[in-house]
Amino acid sequence: MAGTKVTDAVFKIAEPIALANDCFVDEVEFKKEGTDYVLRIIVDVDDSHEGGVSIDQCESVSRALSDALDEADPISQAYMLEVSSPGIDRELKKDSHFERFMGRDVDVKLYKPLLGSKLHTGKLVAYSGNSFMVEINGKPTEIPMSDAASVRLSIIW
Repeated sequence: MAGTKVTDAVFKIAEPIALANDCFVDEVEFKKEGTDYVLRIIVDVDDSHEGGVSIDQCESVSRALSDALDEADPISQAYMLEVSSPGIDRELKKDSHFERFMGRDVDVKLYKPLLGSKLHTGKLVAYSGNSFMVEINGKPTEIPMSDAASVRLSIIW
């Protein structure tokens, strides 16, 4: 099964399991890492849940999903199943991520320097799909999505 067909099939199996555990499937990845294939399911909770996804939720989803995947068998080769939270420094990849975390500080890594640096931290103030705007040193700065190597929530200590 091709990559997107696998992730789509796994999403359909995983989503009701996640919902039954008071979380939702944020992302499904299936890729080769070294010599092994990894099926990574990222689960999250809505903002009303203080503290994010619990280890118990990840474990419950993992156990139920493992059984469901064995039964449905949507993947022909051997793989390792990982169920995890997106983490406190989650990467913003989807439109919904940018919309959800509007107003939060983000760390931006760029392919080429902007304002003399490839690394910037600032408040996410706008998103259009093709670009996003971050306040850098108090000045709103537009960054094309194609120029961003990664955008992650900033960890403020």
